Amino acid sequence: MTMQSRVARTITQHMLGNRGEPRPKRDLLSIKDLTLTDLGEILACSFELKKAWQQRRATPLLAGCTLAMIFEKSSLRTRSTFEIGIAQLGGNSIDLSNLNIGMGTRESVADIARNIDRWCDLVMIRTYGRDRAETVAKETVAPVINALTDEEHPCQALADYMTLMAVEDTSDLTGFPIAYVGDGNNVSHSLICLAALMGMDFRIASPEQYEPQREYVEWARNMAAKTGATITVTNDPAEAVRGARAVYTDIWASMGHEGEYEERAKVFPPYQLNSRLLSLAEKDAYVMHDLPARRGEEITDEVMDGPTSIILLQAEHRLHVQKGIMMWLAGKAGIRKYQ
Repeated sequence: MTMQSRVARTITQHMLGNRGEPRPKRDLLSIKDLTLTDLGEILACSFELKKAWQQRRATPLLAGCTLAMIFEKSSLRTRSTFEIGIAQLGGNSIDLSNLNIGMGTRESVADIARNIDRWCDLVMIRTYGRDRAETVAKETVAPVINALTDEEHPCQALADYMTLMAVEDTSDLTGFPIAYVGDGNNVSHSLICLAALMGMDFRIASPEQYEPQREYVEWARNMAAKTGATITVTNDPAEAVRGARAVYTDIWASMGHEGEYEERAKVFPPYQLNSRLLSLAEKDAYVMHDLPARRGEEITDEVMDGPTSIILLQAEHRLHVQKGIMMWLAGKAGIRKYQ
């Protein structure tokens, strides 16, 4: 059986239960919503689609499907990979920038969502507070993907761990030691939750007052008690990095915090990922960054462009994971009831 027919059969099985009844709608708003089974399905599909992409085999598995892409924040990787991804799956996309739709100003978020739902089969939203993504999900039958909010970035985290699986040539990252150094932001929240779900050894070092939110740390620690993961939160970058197999960083002032840049620039220099800090990790430890990067600030050129950097592979895997997510949600979506 070909990959295409296997995945198509999986979609059919997901869409209809044992009695041929539609399954309930699913969204991907948070890593916390996923089970280990969900995670396995998404990543397995992502790897299958990557293989097909490498072999230049067509995968029109979502032919006729339209993806609405709502952007309230700027984007390079998210926009490119979702637009390319849906096209490679045989579907199409519509770019709904806030300049045109005016969420919450020209029209209410709920009214916009209700309209989009009449035309589109999938929705992704890249926005500020998670309340907007939650409202869109509440008002639509179409599955909704959180393509970044101030609180989480689940698509990035899934691509990051797919990257580690690829370079380690394993689907089992149990006990894998990964350190995150820098701002306890949306990326770190998704990473810590996914690491807990997968049973990894996750360490995060952030300055005081810039640690990850308690909500995500507590969830990760509760999950770790079930999976055997180790979760370490510290203010000491050396403690986090020592013995790590991968070291991850991000910009010091993410979108929405640009006004704090000067203040943050005084606090974060000890957390720069440079050759000195990297030397505390395992030999040939992977270097990771979700991009965009401010070279010379949170990461040096020497490290970012070094032989163990897998940063561009992370960016590539955004394409494959985005496709895996859309396939997974299409299978979980059920049958539309609108007439």
